[in-house]
Amino acid sequence: MRKNILLPTDFSDNAWCAAVYALKLYAEEECNFYFLHSSKMKASAMSNMTNKLLNIMADKAKKELLELKELAESSDANANHEFDIILSTEAMDDAIERAIQKHKINLIVMGTKGATRAKEIFFGSNTVKIIKHTKSCPIFLIPHEFDFEEPKQIAFPTDFNRFYGEELLPLKRLADLYNSKIRVVHINEEENLNHKQNYNLAMLKTYLENYPHSFHWMPDYTKKANAIIDFIEELNINILVMINYEHSFIESIIHEPVIKKIGFHATVPFFVIPSMKE
Repeated sequence: MRKNILLPTDFSDNAWCAAVYALKLYAEEECNFYFLHSSKMKASAMSNMTNKLLNIMADKAKKELLELKELAESSDANANHEFDIILSTEAMDDAIERAIQKHKINLIVMGTKGATRAKEIFFGSNTVKIIKHTKSCPIFLIPHEFDFEEPKQIAFPTDFNRFYGEELLPLKRLADLYNSKIRVVHINEEENLNHKQNYNLAMLKTYLENYPHSFHWMPDYTKKANAIIDFIEELNINILVMINYEHSFIESIIHEPVIKKIGFHATVPFFVIPSMKE
């Protein structure tokens, strides 16, 4: 079954790096890749422009999208892969939602920063919006200038407070690509797991029994963000996977006022799975 993968782009190096990662990760898979660009401008900016100028800008964006498609086709040369372009006049988060529905998108792959690439911010404002609003398919966030490496180790942090079932299908499919080992990591915020946590741990073990996996317990010695980064480094993790639900760790790091305070700068691709229960 072909995968439909959406590649939002602002024509920055960061967006191209994310696209290259997707092409390499899914090299053996049959995929349709869609480059999506939103040319929507603020109303205040548009009010100062003539229709002629707006049309010129839209034509320029379409030309850049076509050049991007040609670049992908020439650098990828993979019979499994096909490419298309989408130029939208909607805001990027709305354009993505429309593309998901129209093209039956299975996955979004994008860079973590926009063209500005402010060093102190892990997620660009567009990225934050998209994580918040996308509830129907996973999002793969690729750090700037990240070189592809086969994902042999996947980290999955959990507090065991939620029951995971079908929500973990995207994690399984990701692990299937390279027979990756799933490293489940729990930060010991409590002395002992309660009944609910023990039940969810047992169910997770059952759910992953046909996959190479292991469970890891980390002391609660620092902020969660730092503990996860330490875990990534110590075990040579290639991909970090999390489920985005209300009051989750992801929700805490995408609230813009606290991004700088938390300082979560993932050094590996970050795979965000939307929760099915909300």
